[in-house]
Amino acid sequence: MNMKIHNLAAFVVVAASVVLLGAVGSARAADQWFVMGEQTLKSADSSAEIKSQGGRWKKDVKQVRLSVEGADVQILKVVLGWDNRPDTTLNAVGTVKAGGQTAPTDAPGRKGRLTWTKIQYKILGKAPTATVKILGLD
Repeated sequence: MNMKIHNLAAFVVVAASVVLLGAVGSARAADQWFVMGEQTLKSADSSAEIKSQGGRWKKDVKQVRLSVEGADVQILKVVLGWDNRPDTTLNAVGTVKAGGQTAPTDAPGRKGRLTWTKIQYKILGKAPTATVKILGLD
């Protein structure tokens, strides 16, 4: 009798663990990168400001990264403007190849509301323009 109770208790613990791990795995699968803002960079300019698109809840993100298309871009400085949080400054981000992305940067706190992004850059090569996208992880 005592053995049956121990077996039943072990089964319940294992079953509860499987259910909880499955819930965590499905929550992580829901996290997606999405475009928060996009702008064409011109080789004649050295900086740009991109406003985040979408409503209040669409701007709440866990992480931010930049992607570049059309040309290689040397990113000298990025300032992330958060609503009700101090701005985040990233210096000497480096060169992002066309089609590439920067490493993700965590939002302040668990989630932050990104309202704008300022970028100081230099387009490498002879390309007249490049497109930069601000990506957020929900």
